[in-house]
Amino acid sequence: MPRLFSRLTSFVYHREACNCALAIAMAIAALGYASADAAPVAVRFPEGVTHGFLQMRSLGGEIIGHGEMIQAAKAGDVIESQLVFRFKDGSLHDETVTFSQHRVFTMVRYHLIQRGPSFPEQVDISLDRGTGEYNVRSKSGEAGKEQVLAGEFHLPMDAYNGMLIMLLKNLQKGADDTVSVLAFMPTPQVITLQLLAVDEQAIRIGDVAKKTIHYVFKPRIGMIRTLVGKATGKLPANFHYDCWMLADEVSSFVKFEGPLQLMGAIVQIELMSPLLAAKPADEKTPH
Repeated sequence: MPRLFSRLTSFVYHREACNCALAIAMAIAALGYASADAAPVAVRFPEGVTHGFLQMRSLGGEIIGHGEMIQAAKAGDVIESQLVFRFKDGSLHDETVTFSQHRVFTMVRYHLIQRGPSFPEQVDISLDRGTGEYNVRSKSGEAGKEQVLAGEFHLPMDAYNGMLIMLLKNLQKGADDTVSVLAFMPTPQVITLQLLAVDEQAIRIGDVAKKTIHYVFKPRIGMIRTLVGKATGKLPANFHYDCWMLADEVSSFVKFEGPLQLMGAIVQIELMSPLLAAKPADEKTPH
């Protein structure tokens, strides 16, 4: 499934009263400054139709949810990609990004829903490049009071909420890059994010030995600490965003580890394969 994880982590942050939220991969899912160095990422491998499946574990190895990603071409010569995670505790992460890929990747529309006990912040966020409009509905916890925010915002050409894994597939092998994401604090802010290739790690695919490239998503941590410090005084002790991609000329997603929301738990996400259910003995196809 070479296209499966075209868009895990979104890096959308929201501050409601004294709280901050990250949407993944993620997704998702910052920080407060824009970089003059950030530029649109060139298309090396155009995206297309795909349908894949994911498994989510806690750091302790417990399976806590499953995901499904569906991607297809839509009217207007754009690609729509939806990633849905359903947690065992009833929580939902539903993220849809629409983008064009004419020489460079361009985010056109973005919509994120996160709700349930796995998310400190309950959010419904949407952005539209064509209209320039954004809408945010949020509340702290499931019982909090909902707040609504709407307005207009100019999206930079290198804004990539919900598209980070897809970007990694299109980088030259082992290359770093710098892109932008949007933060909501509570109005949208442009954030610079580094995608850093830090080392290689061996994996096995059946009897075949291969290598992965370990990437770290590095936002401006000082600004995150400033924002979160106003709410809780500190970031989670194990705060990090790591992603492993196959180190072939045509890359592929292997694993993601990080929170789907800034103050949420660290999760591990990997590919999984569907299993055929066994037929009753009297329904088995004769050979």
